Amino acid sequence: MEFPMRINKYLAHTGVASRRESDTLIEQGKVIINGKKATMGQQVVESDVVEIKGKTKAKSYLAYYKGRGIITHSPAEGEVDIAGRLATDYGITHVAPVGRLDKDSEGLIILSNDGRITGPLLDPEENHEKEYDVLVDKPISGMFKKAMELGVDIEGYRTKPATIEANQRNEKRFTLIITEGKKHQIRRMCAALGYQVQNLKRVRIMNVKLEKLKPNQYRKIQGDELTTLLKSLGLNK
Repeated sequence: MEFPMRINKYLAHTGVASRRESDTLIEQGKVIINGKKATMGQQVVESDVVEIKGKTKAKSYLAYYKGRGIITHSPAEGEVDIAGRLATDYGITHVAPVGRLDKDSEGLIILSNDGRITGPLLDPEENHEKEYDVLVDKPISGMFKKAMELGVDIEGYRTKPATIEANQRNEKRFTLIITEGKKHQIRRMCAALGYQVQNLKRVRIMNVKLEKLKPNQYRKIQGDELTTLLKSLGLNK
């Protein structure tokens, strides 16, 4: 979802009600944003807490494997997005991706209808770990590894320190852990050091792991895994 957006569009995207039905709920004073009644046409941002009076929506949290070529949000004509795949293949329409993953990248993305998690999960100041399996076009050097760990200048911005571990069986492959998520960050970091990314797969977000999921498969985040995730975000179930 693209923020900011009108509240009726937000409710429609999250599966609460159609836009027309949402307008009715707003007129009836049943839509609450950050503890206050919503107004018609009001804009919401990712960090806003939206509630519906008299309507308790079961919260859902999914770990989903986004395949290469699939768009996270707002597909152009002819493109396929996560929401479209979920609706077509599984009949799932009540959750939305939290954050992004580039079209040419693959791997883990968290889907939910709990608006509380968006802000704290995506806030770069929270330093939440995201782990990637990366394949580049040539063997990585010691200088490349050191630069990635210390931070790379990408167009005037120096990335935060990262953790990198070389793959013992493939000199062109490595595991990278970062705590931020600038647009195309890993590709830009590698390019700045003279390397081109051939394949990029996210395998972990905080304590949530991709595990054995295949492209376009999902699993529920629940039990201790969910408790740990929410606690790390400063939230309760």
